[in-house]
Amino acid sequence: MSRHSQTWTYFDGAWHEGNVPIMGVRTHAAWLGTSVFDGARAFEGVTPDLDLHCLRINRSAVAMGLKPVVSVEKWVELTHAGLKRFPPDAALYIRPMYWAEYPGARTVDADPESTRWCLSIYDAAMPDPTRGTSITLSRYRRPTIECAVTDAKAGCLYPNNSRALVEAHSRGFDNAALCDMLGNVAELATANIFIVKDGVALTPAANGTFLAGITRTRTIGLLREAGVEVIEGTLNWADFKSADEIFTTGNYSKVSPITRIEERDLQPGPVYRKARKLYWDFAHP
Repeated sequence: MSRHSQTWTYFDGAWHEGNVPIMGVRTHAAWLGTSVFDGARAFEGVTPDLDLHCLRINRSAVAMGLKPVVSVEKWVELTHAGLKRFPPDAALYIRPMYWAEYPGARTVDADPESTRWCLSIYDAAMPDPTRGTSITLSRYRRPTIECAVTDAKAGCLYPNNSRALVEAHSRGFDNAALCDMLGNVAELATANIFIVKDGVALTPAANGTFLAGITRTRTIGLLREAGVEVIEGTLNWADFKSADEIFTTGNYSKVSPITRIEERDLQPGPVYRKARKLYWDFAHP
């Protein structure tokens, strides 16, 4: 039985159903990790910030040393064509990708002229915000840009997040907070993160160790427009453990509450509820 939900992928000029093979054993990306992707969402008949996600995949390609051969307009056009293959009310994950097919002259480097691409769209239910999420602190850390391609949404960055999640799950938590190399909290393994203290929203400042996400940026703007003070700064784990509220932003769940940090239970608070409502109102103009 397939472990994949309903999937349609545009690859090599046509739409294919299912988990279509796109790489061979000697494909550079399969061997050496030179792939980038992005994630957008379709839900409740809307695709918020789709153009920004399509712009970011092209920026990620450049950061990885690939050639962004699909225009933003083409990505958007193909996405809307692909959405028609699903029910209008389907909750979907939209994933454009680039990868290197061949090595460069020295075998380990990638040949940008060999860049290939696809667009995959598949069923992915929106997480239930009433369930909440529990988090713990991981021993693993986010790399700096001198060590990894942190300015791209690169597949090669995710094994580090994966091992943080495995560690968290083994300890009975849903997700893990990762620090930067200085020991300051950077993000969760799968999302950006905010705390609230005395009505002020605070989030780790973008310092080059993690992607300051599109949903994060949108939420900051919406909160500020609504009169909520938002501070981007340096936060440590003690700040999180003493927070009044904690919530996450990210493409997969959009705006979601944290309801347990280590052994302390939390309730979704007023700033989180405002942020989620503001985002839903934005997404449904």
